[in-house]
Amino acid sequence: MTTFAGEGKSLVGYVRQLTPTDLGAAEELLRADPVTNCFMDARVRLAGVDPWRLGGDMWGYFDEDRLTSLVYAGANLIPVATTPASRAAFADRLRPMPRRCSSFVGPAQEVLDLWRLLEPAWGPAREVRPEQPLLVMDTDPQLDADPLVRCADISELDLVVPACIDMFTEEVGVSPVRGGAGTAYRGRIEELVRSGRSFVRIVDGRIQFKAEVGASTPQACQLQGVWVTPELRGRGLSEPALAQVVRLARSTIAPVVSLYVNSFNTAALQAYAAVGFRPYGQFATVLF
Repeated sequence: MTTFAGEGKSLVGYVRQLTPTDLGAAEELLRADPVTNCFMDARVRLAGVDPWRLGGDMWGYFDEDRLTSLVYAGANLIPVATTPASRAAFADRLRPMPRRCSSFVGPAQEVLDLWRLLEPAWGPAREVRPEQPLLVMDTDPQLDADPLVRCADISELDLVVPACIDMFTEEVGVSPVRGGAGTAYRGRIEELVRSGRSFVRIVDGRIQFKAEVGASTPQACQLQGVWVTPELRGRGLSEPALAQVVRLARSTIAPVVSLYVNSFNTAALQAYAAVGFRPYGQFATVLF
């Protein structure tokens, strides 16, 4: 238990791992912001808070026995609705544990402060990306959409997977199939294709554009992996392709489409703005 003083009174809070009896409170907290919390909301809808099904531990911060903050600790470390007090308490709980996540990701203020507290024990990071605008669209784009962009077919998996590997490696700086992870990664892409969440533009047997919906709930979905083959970049392909992805995602998956992008990726920011994405928040990522 930790005690924090402020504004003339003591605030007492504690951290513990969530159990199935906490599911309703966790869902309420996540759904208070369905855009920011899309990834974790989708995971909890599917797996609850059971660590075996969730693929990691869900820790909760309780203030007077009311759940007010969460941290998911799995392949990623993701804070939800944390405060300075809860981040200090989470850090105290996590610090003695070996780091097993490959990244921290989420709202910038929360991620960067939690990393500040954990870096002495878990550092160094390979890279910190402190400014990643979170963008949204809740209407169809006004510009013309590319009719050649469509859902990928499972017969095209051998085209889609290499494009996904190229995009991930270019974006993150390491291959997603390193260390023998190729089978698991292919399985994840296959899941997206089969569920209608992989969008492609294929001409003459070659992928020219691709994007995926990585997480979705009935309220919102999150795009990832937006990619144009290098030889076609700068030719105006991405904007009409993205417009079509937004239309398809809004009509078949969720009414609100979001994504986050590195602040230094000027070309991508311009393309998203042209399609109609607007600022919603700020994310940050710590990569290992």
